[in-house]
Order: sequence, then structure tokens, then C-alpha cells
Amino acid sequence: MNHSKRIIYFLMLVLLVLVSSCKTSKIDKTSEITMAPNIVFIYLDDLGYGDLSSYGAKGLSTPNIDKLASGGVKFTNGYATSATCTPSRYALMTGVYPWRNKDAKILPGSAPLLIAENQVTIPKMLKEKGYHTGIVGKWHLGLGNGEVDWNKPITPGPNQVGFDYSYIMAATQDRVPTVYIDNGSVVGLDPNDPIEVNYDQNFPGQKTGKDNPELLTMKWHHGHNSSIVNGIPRIGYMKGGEKAKWNDLEMSDHFLAKAQNYVKEHKDKPFFLYYAMQQPHVPRTPNPRFVGTSKLGPRGDVIVEADWTIGEFIKTLEKEGVLENTLIVLTSDNGPVLNDGYYDKAVEKNGAHSPTGGLRGGKYSLFEGGTRVPFITYWKGKITPKVSDALVCQLDLLSSIASLVNAKTTENDSQNILSSFLGTSKTGRENLILEASTRTAFREGDWIMIPPYQGPEINKEVNIELGNSNDFSLYNIKEDHGQKINLASTMPQKLKEMIATFEKIRGKDYKNIESLQLK
Repeated sequence: MNHSKRIIYFLMLVLLVLVSSCKTSKIDKTSEITMAPNIVFIYLDDLGYGDLSSYGAKGLSTPNIDKLASGGVKFTNGYATSATCTPSRYALMTGVYPWRNKDAKILPGSAPLLIAENQVTIPKMLKEKGYHTGIVGKWHLGLGNGEVDWNKPITPGPNQVGFDYSYIMAATQDRVPTVYIDNGSVVGLDPNDPIEVNYDQNFPGQKTGKDNPELLTMKWHHGHNSSIVNGIPRIGYMKGGEKAKWNDLEMSDHFLAKAQNYVKEHKDKPFFLYYAMQQPHVPRTPNPRFVGTSKLGPRGDVIVEADWTIGEFIKTLEKEGVLENTLIVLTSDNGPVLNDGYYDKAVEKNGAHSPTGGLRGGKYSLFEGGTRVPFITYWKGKITPKVSDALVCQLDLLSSIASLVNAKTTENDSQNILSSFLGTSKTGRENLILEASTRTAFREGDWIMIPPYQGPEINKEVNIELGNSNDFSLYNIKEDHGQKINLASTMPQKLKEMIATFEKIRGKDYKNIESLQLK
């Protein structure tokens, strides 16, 4: 073989090796993506620690959610970060304590986007790892940069903070605008009937719940007395968009269909679906086929409806062949409330049922009932069923999932406790700051410390204890599940230790506690 032929032969050999290497790399990358688990968050709204039969509910049955609880990890110390919805959702998506953002409060439907477009989020992180990302349901994290024109594509929104697909309501079922938004555009909008929204004043000629009670099918109790949609008075004023307005009775079915379609369309590659349900938030409007399915009135009926809906969604995962490769996280944005703006007999029909599972307080409260919620992780064939007492928080899902998919995240408040979520560790995080309407409390181990705060002890409109007091409160929640015995005065050293650790994380500017004499 002459010299020139040797060179040609060598070059062909090199080319063959390179082509083979490229094919191998491509196969390896595809294999890696194929093996990555799908991730689904099922996020309920105002569901209390005791509102599921697997958590001791009375007067209703939730067999589909119970199946997840019995087949996965059922946490007894699972927390939202906050006792209200917007802050909890902010922490869930960003891994950042909501009290670090002064705007992380309950938002009106016309509020600007709360999450910064350059901020780390779970969907952004997963997109970088090859996932398709989607949200179906309640958003309530703001839209746009200020004044929103609902008649044009709305941006920024979910699509600008990591979601490839978004089908949402802007805020809550009891707030205007009462329309669905598909990837930034209002669904079914007639351009000849433009939408206008105002949270300060009504539009001329528009009827309200306050002035026109004869038009109502649901009577308002407090706050919910502005524009009327489907016979239900809402928070805020809305004009126009008649053809785009949703049907409250069909909302659960509507979102279910969108979630099911999302799975069907994206089952061939890893996906992340944030399925944010509206139940059992007010107004409680169960589909007629669920009316009377509980003994607790509309509030119980919508929980039963949500359970059926979740069961149908799980069936879709199974039918499409992806259930065994899907990590499901089911939890709630905050604790429960019975009367939250409408007369729907939730109080009268509650009977022996304890929505908080015996915890003190509820939605809006610094007591345990405000933030300790049902928390279940399920992964068929991967998670061994168990009940876990590990301290876990929705805040930690970002870093834990990043660990699961080998992604890198920037420093934040989220902790990698993946082993706890998968049930292979009995311990979770060491401590946690909890928030309610910008006030904060501190849990460490079996102890809860609540600083003194001015304000009413009870929110009389909803009849819930808020946790406000002139003095520090200290509870051992392992021995005192209902936080009935304040140990602050009898265990001063423990109180000082809790305050010191709390200050290191929260900072001393949360409150002028130095003026208080601690002995």
C-alpha cells in the first residue's frame, strides 16, 4: 500500500470513528431523556390537614387521593410556606421564602407578574433538562407589567417564567376576570365585546351583588359583592367578555380535560405538569352530579369532586403508559377556611369534621392549621409506601427535583431533601419559617415559636384565630398537637434558643424584639 493510499485509509478510519461516536452520543442523550421521570404537582386550594379521609376526615370520602397516600409517602409534617395562596405558590415555583418579596401577598386579578422573568423556577430548571412544561388551573401570581389589556396577548405570564404551555385562570374563582387564558390569550373572546377590569370602582350600568341581590344564586357574606357572573358576586369589577366567561359548574371537568390532553400530547418525552385545582376554594360550585355526595354541603361536595377528578387524571396516566415513570406530588397551598365570603352552609353542615385535623387556626393563621397541609408523594414501583414524620416543605421541591434530574440551581431557601420525598430518609429539614400575611413564625424540631404581633386575635369574618399576641408563644407540637399550652414563660432558655436561630435566618428587622425583656 503506497503512502497516499495509507493516508486515505487513515482518514476514512478516523471518519468512521467520529460518526460512530456521534451516533453513540445521540443515543446516550436520548436514553437519558427517556429514562427521566415525568413530574406532576397536584395542588389543591384551601384544603386542610384533616380534609382527606386518609388524614381522618369525617363526612366525606376521598378514595382516589387515599390510594396515592397508601401507595406512596404520606407526610404528617408537610408544610406550605404560607397561610395564604399567592405567597405559597411563589415559594413553590421559586424555592424562595415569600417574606423575602414584599409584593408576595394575596394578589388582585389585575396584579403584575410577581415572579421576575430572570428568576429561577422549577419549570425553567426542568426545561433546561429537556422537559416539556405545562400549567393547567389556577395561577394567581400576577400577569403583565402593570395595566393588563385583556383583549390582546398578555405578557409576561407563565410562559415567560418557564412554562411551554399554560391554560389558566388569572387569579381565583371568586375574582374577576372570570375567563380562561390559553398561552396568554383569553379563550373565546369576542373582539366586539372587549373586557375591562377594575378593582377600585364599578363601570357605569354594571350590576353588583351589593346593589342587586335579586340576581344572585349565591349570597355573599363579606367582601364578595361586586360584579355578578353566573349569579355569583365576585371580588372586583368586570365589563364585557360575555362569551368568554367560564361556567363555574363545569370548571373542574374543564381543567381535567386540559390536564388529560396535556399528558396525551406530551407522553413521549419527559414532562412537568403543574395541575393547580380550584377546590375547595370559594365559590364552591360542584357539578350537579356531585351535589350531596358528602354530608358537609358544597364544601365537602367539591372535595369529593376534586378526588374523583384526580382519580380520572391518574387513570389517564395509567392508560397512556406513563404512570410508572411519573413522580406525583399532591398537596395544598394553605390551610382550610369554612366561611370565606359566601353563605354556603359550610359552617352549619360541618358536624364532627375537623378541616384542620385538630390543628389550631386555619387559613390566614400563624398557628399550625394555617400552613401544615396534606402532603403526599407517589411514584408507582419506585416509592415504598409509608407514613413519614419528616419535616418537609413545598419550598424544598425545587432543589430536591433538581437533584433528581441532575440539574444545577442557584442558591436559595430550598433544601435538597429528595431522600425524604422519596421515603428513604426519616428526617427532613431541621427548621422552617412559616408566614401568614407577612407575619412569620418558626418551627424547629418539635417546637413552634410565634413572636408577638399586634392586631386582632381572631379574624371575626372567617372565625379563625390568627396567632397575634402581645407576648411570645412557644409550643411543643409533638406533645401538644392543638397548641393549647404556651410554654414561653416556663421554658425561657428554649425560647431564647428559638429566637436566636430564627433571627439568623429571618433577620432582626422582622420586628423590634430587642425592646422586649426576655429573662
